[in-house]
Amino acid sequence: MVIPTKYITYINITIVCALMIILGKFAVALPPIADTPEEILRTEIITSARSPVDGELLTPAEYAELQSTLQIAPTPKLDTKVRETIFLLRLRKLLIRIFPFLDI
Repeated sequence: MVIPTKYITYINITIVCALMIILGKFAVALPPIADTPEEILRTEIITSARSPVDGELLTPAEYAELQSTLQIAPTPKLDTKVRETIFLLRLRKLLIRIFPFLDI
């Protein structure tokens, strides 16, 4: 059975119209044109910032300095007795893995 070209044209037009109606609903879900994209907002220069520590207003230089100091964490000082205990516990754990029959 051969379908006449007239019907094929109607079928094509119907399919295209149906796709336009279906896909047209997705275009409504796009953000408004006036909305600034997040990528652009990330590149904006901060002219007034608040301290994450106490909420005080800072200049850009003070904010950058504070961020760099907050990223560098001071090494915690442990008592030598606590360090020794932790070392011995780790050593005990290792020995139990190697020699599970030991009762340490």
